[in-house]
Amino acid sequence: MNGADLIAEILKREGTSFLACYPRNPLIEACAELDIRPILCRQERVGVGMADGYSRIRRGRQNGVFAAQHGPGIENAFPGVAQAYSENVPMLIIPAGFPPERQYIRPTFRAAEVYRPVTKWSAMAHSVQELPELMRRAFHAMRSGKGGPVLLEVPNEVFEASFEGKLDYVPVPMLRSAPDPDLVKEAVRALLAAKHPVLWAGQGVHYAQAADRLAALAELVPAPVVATNPGKSAIADSHPLALGASTRSRSKMFATFMARADVVLAIGSSLTKTSFGPGVPAGKTIIHSTNDAGDINKDYRADHALVGDAALVLDALIAEVERQRGRGGGGNALASLKEEIATAKKAWLAEWSKHLDSDETPINQYRVIRDLMRTVDRDNVIITHDSGSPREQLLPFWETTRAGSYMGWGKSTQLGYGLGIIMGAKLAAPEKLCINVMGDSSFGMTGLDIETAARNRIAILTVVFNNGVMAAERDVLKTSDRKYGVMTVGGNYAKVAEGLNVAARRVETPADIVPAIREAVDTTQSGAPFLIEIVAKEGHDFSRYQ
Repeated sequence: MNGADLIAEILKREGTSFLACYPRNPLIEACAELDIRPILCRQERVGVGMADGYSRIRRGRQNGVFAAQHGPGIENAFPGVAQAYSENVPMLIIPAGFPPERQYIRPTFRAAEVYRPVTKWSAMAHSVQELPELMRRAFHAMRSGKGGPVLLEVPNEVFEASFEGKLDYVPVPMLRSAPDPDLVKEAVRALLAAKHPVLWAGQGVHYAQAADRLAALAELVPAPVVATNPGKSAIADSHPLALGASTRSRSKMFATFMARADVVLAIGSSLTKTSFGPGVPAGKTIIHSTNDAGDINKDYRADHALVGDAALVLDALIAEVERQRGRGGGGNALASLKEEIATAKKAWLAEWSKHLDSDETPINQYRVIRDLMRTVDRDNVIITHDSGSPREQLLPFWETTRAGSYMGWGKSTQLGYGLGIIMGAKLAAPEKLCINVMGDSSFGMTGLDIETAARNRIAILTVVFNNGVMAAERDVLKTSDRKYGVMTVGGNYAKVAEGLNVAARRVETPADIVPAIREAVDTTQSGAPFLIEIVAKEGHDFSRYQ
């Protein structure tokens, strides 16, 4: 076999079912020969997003793979990989490469070197014989410790060279580590001594598939649960101890309970300070649990630290709580806490009922979110947002009913990234209704790739909020907009979708929202994508509490 055949065989053994790609890479044909389905995107960063979404839903146990052409192909993919790196998503990027003798001749784009700052591991193959070892290292890097994209650059000559000997490659296992038992004891003593503890859930809970353990610990302590943006649905928002997730926007309960907390136990979270995520208020005792020791004491001083896989950490915490305090749940304290949260949630939603129940036109975006929640089967949904206003509007109010049913992202906030990851999610979970909520500016970045969904029968539902303006930039482009109208954007995106072979419906009145959703669900169940364009209001009220 040649190098391309060898890599395809390794991908097959690792359980790879599809290859996101574009457009010229010897691996594409080699994968097709082994029944690994090639899916050609229209833009490289959307292909990277497809690999991203697949990895998120398969929880890193099966990894998305993207193959790019050398030169312009892998150059165009850079922003997608940078976004995935900011989100710690494990995926494999395999670009073709220039010959080794040209790697140091300007202006050659040396992918393995250029991508090093935005990958967990990157390397270039110099010979076909080293490919098995390099692939083993790539999969090990993806499946151990903190996630992140990895890149293996393969010059075309290496793809074409003949491999000598027998391929004895075996799949790489996922390695997990457990926390120090003595530190677990100390952390539990601090947790049980707290008057107002809060559990803080990050996306590590998703990758560890530890939602049930998180809920069990919350009820045992008892303690309410908040989540980061990528951690949303680590516990279902419908759980009586869930306070929701946070970007800049959040539920009022999130802010209230975090303000009074004396101990915060962060699980599966790097506790990275970002412009688009929650922060831990000053004066809290922090118990920080992550699978990467480099996260500890990075942005916050940790009073107690537990390094390990989130599931193993939670198992240890639960066992130690029961040892120190005895078996049994939170009793009267648990019932009282649930009642307090329910009362606070009801009051917050009442404050926002004027938006959620609005009959105004242009349509209020919160009315769309309300009608979506009431119309679809949320037990069978995977939903994501795009960056900007759709993220800030959807995340606080979308109530998940199943763990792992929401893909939050936003440490970097590239417009248009949600379209790729929802396609990847649909490929990972074809039985689910997969929804992406995006704005008109986001559609302008990647919207043509809905044709990729149509061509490949990837039956996603895309909701576009078309308010005709770059709403998030109001405060920074005042003079430019007043003098030159720079924030105004326009278009009929339903017509664009229809021109790209995607069924679509343009909705201009609130009464038409639910019928459009029902039509969209029926269409996706038939195996085809659908786009709903909402003619939305320009206003941008957000649920922001301190």
